[in-house]
Amino acid sequence: MRTRLLGILLSLMACVLAALGLPLAAAVAAAEQSRVVVDRLDDAARFAQDLPDPAPAAAETAAPADNSRRKALRAEVTRYQELYGARIGLFARDGSPIAVAPADWTVPTGGWGAQAFQEALDGRRSHNPPQVWPWTPDRTLAIAAPVVRDGDVVAVVLTESPTGPLRSRVLHRWLFIAAGEAVAMIVAVLLAMRLTEWVLRPVRTLDRATHDIATGRMNARVAPGGGPPELQRLAGSFNEMADHVVLALDQQKAFVADASHQLRNPLAALLLRVELLGFELPDGHEAELGGVREEGVRLARVLDDLLGLATAEHARPEPEPTDLAPLVLARMDAWRPVADQRGIELVWDGPPAAPGMADPIGFGSALDAVLDNALKFSPPGGRVRLLVAVRRDEVAVTVFDAGPGLDEEELDRVGDRFWRSPRHQNVDGSGLGLSIARTLLLAGGGELSFTPVRPTGLAVTLAVPRRAAK
Repeated sequence: MRTRLLGILLSLMACVLAALGLPLAAAVAAAEQSRVVVDRLDDAARFAQDLPDPAPAAAETAAPADNSRRKALRAEVTRYQELYGARIGLFARDGSPIAVAPADWTVPTGGWGAQAFQEALDGRRSHNPPQVWPWTPDRTLAIAAPVVRDGDVVAVVLTESPTGPLRSRVLHRWLFIAAGEAVAMIVAVLLAMRLTEWVLRPVRTLDRATHDIATGRMNARVAPGGGPPELQRLAGSFNEMADHVVLALDQQKAFVADASHQLRNPLAALLLRVELLGFELPDGHEAELGGVREEGVRLARVLDDLLGLATAEHARPEPEPTDLAPLVLARMDAWRPVADQRGIELVWDGPPAAPGMADPIGFGSALDAVLDNALKFSPPGGRVRLLVAVRRDEVAVTVFDAGPGLDEEELDRVGDRFWRSPRHQNVDGSGLGLSIARTLLLAGGGELSFTPVRPTGLAVTLAVPRRAAK
């Protein structure tokens, strides 16, 4: 979202700068050319004033004074051409040269030069010559001015200037404009980044709070801050919604805990009455009595697991620096008699120290639930392996069992409350053990994941962060 908003703002700013810069660049080029045109027109007007009567073109028929003025005019035209590098000529109406530099230059027969000459013959000065751009090096600037005597055009002053200096000046001015546009764009980028930051700061805060709540940290809230008023109201509404959700969850958890606790005493009394009733039943009813006992024990186990789940969900432990290696070894020693009784080998592999951030009691309880599940499904003669790995950002404890494993569809559901694979319905359990383990880990900032083992088995990983969250 930040990239999109920043892209929109920068695109708009770039369009504004282009809308201002391009006309400015065109105006600068037009102004530079107009200055050159005015200068050439002034030069043409000065030469027109110095032009003697062009009628007697031949030296033998011209007055001595006119011949002297013609020679001086030719010398001045030559000096002008040498100084400015521009072609210049004074031509009679029929196009015959009066004073020309260079000497072999004649009236152009095509292009803008011929058009300017014709406009001058019509009594008008050149106007609106084609614009010269930095990328048109082959273009010259032709300017013509009429020489008027007694209201009649008697001659034309025509100049044709190279555009190299003009193009250099235009390009130089454009570079200044481009530098200004670049500075303006940098300022626009900085302003856009600040504006984007201001607009999206509440959104990022909402995103973090939503992620925290989604991962089980229900106490996460959005602190009051800046930003647009609409997002501030959204932050307030989010906090209210989170409070209502937490209240509803707490009520639900309290109900589960209370129901589990309240049902245990009646169930215990009921089982006791069943036992007493069994002494009074005639022979032949042992099977029915055994079934009632088994269902009662299973119901008691479910109630115990429900109470454990409710307790885990109510817990708000604070993770602390914990060395998981000795904690894992201690839980292995506690479960080793069960493993020996079932004929299962229990092995450990890992470093001597594995420091991480965890709640020791919650992590130990979660590991107990995973070990119970692994030993329950591993066949006699199998092996349950615990691997402790210290990674870059987390410490992971993986329990590998030798059971039948789960397929991909079952892996998506493992850990759900009361879920058990249809293939394992004959194994004792309530389907809450892994749910309790996941709840305990999430409450302490960890996570629980499942991976199939080939050819058979399941790998359950309990991971906690190495460092405290900032």
